[in-house]
Amino acid sequence: MSGPVVPVVTRANELSDKTGQSGDCVRRSGVSPQHTPATKIWFGQVSNEPGFRSPPHHHGEAETGGYVLSGHGRIYFGEGYRDYVDMMPGDFVFVPPHMPHVEVNMSTTEELVWLTCRTPDNIVVNLPDVPDSDLEGYRRPA
Repeated sequence: MSGPVVPVVTRANELSDKTGQSGDCVRRSGVSPQHTPATKIWFGQVSNEPGFRSPPHHHGEAETGGYVLSGHGRIYFGEGYRDYVDMMPGDFVFVPPHMPHVEVNMSTTEELVWLTCRTPDNIVVNLPDVPDSDLEGYRRPA
């Protein structure tokens, strides 16, 4: 962007989905190099409809921080995605660079919404999918 650098507000109805995506996990950027003067940060909203999940993926060199606004989230990781951490409203989470993981909405009735911040940008490297049955405790809506 040219001209003076000033604060930039992205209105709630202007969040952009023109960013890296993975399956049913929808990312919408509020602050990103795509539409603000930001050069070293991506900050946006992530949502999963009830019972939906991302495919396995990682975020390359990016360090990722998240904050759960609503819902019950789970991140599967590790060998065969057998390890996991649960997240509830008010929880923060850190995901290290290059860590393959699956982001899941554990509720089959409520949406999962969280804020995510990563550096330097919203890098999404999708990996081969795994069957739902490999993810302990996960189920889709009936």
